Amino acid sequence: MEGKQYTILIVEDDKTIGEKMQEHLTKWGYSVVLASDFRDILGEVSVCKPDLVLMDISLPYFNGFYWCREIRRLFKIPIVFLSSASDNMNIVMAMDMGGDDFIAKPFDLTVLTAKLGAILRRSYSYAGKVDAITHKGATLNLLDASLSYNGQQVAFSKNEFQILALLMEHAGSIVSRDAIMMQLWDSDNFIDDNTLTVNITRIRKKLNDIGLEDFVTTKKGQGYIIL
Repeated sequence: MEGKQYTILIVEDDKTIGEKMQEHLTKWGYSVVLASDFRDILGEVSVCKPDLVLMDISLPYFNGFYWCREIRRLFKIPIVFLSSASDNMNIVMAMDMGGDDFIAKPFDLTVLTAKLGAILRRSYSYAGKVDAITHKGATLNLLDASLSYNGQQVAFSKNEFQILALLMEHAGSIVSRDAIMMQLWDSDNFIDDNTLTVNITRIRKKLNDIGLEDFVTTKKGQGYIIL
């Protein structure tokens, strides 16, 4: 993944779950740190300076709500809660404590990654930290939803742009169809499976028109990848 590498701090006392998330997110190009001192999560945040905190609610010593409140006193980083207790009260408390999202266990790792990607994009990419993604001579401008290649430029619709941006952000990794649809849902663009296929076809045609043939590759039964 070209551009800024985001750091995610995982605050999860179940080592198996934490390591599975770490392994998966690392494959997507993130720098992932597992919290180890559950007495001092604030200290861990201060040391690793994450761009996002993935916070379990049930923790030793103090729960995730407590640590969210403490982190919010000093930092403005996004916080996403994890919990097997997906009842409405926990969701309300998570949001009231300053959480940016709530993910119920068990969850699909691909969906988790899409949600985190959407939050990071809202929090950082569109806030001016990154205004373009470049891969193999092609530059996607995040400010005007256009792509430039060999002196030529093509514009994309909102959905086409968000799909292409997600694929380029994760160049070298397969992005599942579910992950793409979840990405668009999180940004208030609701598309179904058929609409996604139509958008991919339009993206490929526009890329072909400026000489970028086979830029987006289909992996049957898995998703899409930009190599």
